[in-house]
Amino acid sequence: MELKDLRYFTEVANYGSFTKAAVNTYISQPTLSKSIKKLESELKVELFERSTRTLKLTDAGEIVFKQATKILGVTEELSILLDDLINLPTGKIKIGIPPLIGTLFFPAIAKKFKLHYPEVTLELIELGAKRIEHLVDEGQVDVGIIVFPTDLEKFHVTPFIKEEFMLYTSSKHRFAEMDEVNLQQLKDEQIIVFNREFALHELIIKECQKTGFQPNIAYESSQWDLITELVGAELGITLLPKSIYRKMDHTTIKMVTLTSPPMWELGFITKKERYQSYAVRALLEFVSEEF
Repeated sequence: MELKDLRYFTEVANYGSFTKAAVNTYISQPTLSKSIKKLESELKVELFERSTRTLKLTDAGEIVFKQATKILGVTEELSILLDDLINLPTGKIKIGIPPLIGTLFFPAIAKKFKLHYPEVTLELIELGAKRIEHLVDEGQVDVGIIVFPTDLEKFHVTPFIKEEFMLYTSSKHRFAEMDEVNLQQLKDEQIIVFNREFALHELIIKECQKTGFQPNIAYESSQWDLITELVGAELGITLLPKSIYRKMDHTTIKMVTLTSPPMWELGFITKKERYQSYAVRALLEFVSEEF
């Protein structure tokens, strides 16, 4: 059994798809498939249920996934400990990051950090914030960028950004002519949100419920740009952080201020009691100082 086969297996399990794992890890799909079949042959079990529409782990697959995570975590920590022994600013940091946060903020972070620590490699894992919390907890990523709140008993937290939500609507919608809208006015609207893997899904629903209504969810998506295209096509409205507006087509979408808007609070998290490499400590210190 080879470590790379275990690594490929955990990547496919995390993404729930051979195709997504191939795209995000830059490994061809045939290579992943061959590796998984080799692992199944060696272990004499089936790791995935291939008869279902979505890729699911078998009972044996769940066991192998749990143990593979531990094995890979130990081998990676060994390299980290040896690097830190000579205190070199080198190494690789696996960062879990939701796509929206990656689009808005991460390029600036990565550019500045690279200038200070050119020998440190940043490996990005793009998933929803809820999934990222799980990966940090399991030790599969070193650092996660998530939407607060989070479990402070499990994670060390480095606050990052705090920003208000705005209403985004088609330029032809009646709200587009208003200076300000309150959440109660949205109770009869079709609302477009991120899917359940994303923290923003639950945040928006809870804010609407606090105002006294259950939101009418028209569409759910994992991609912020698709959400805004649906809004521009007059298929609903959405609530997103203020800074995303600079990425939108201002001729088809209008941003409107919300009365007492929900807040978007972001932070970096690391698992408590897990060893932090020199590179991870450098990144967190950098974020605290720069942002």
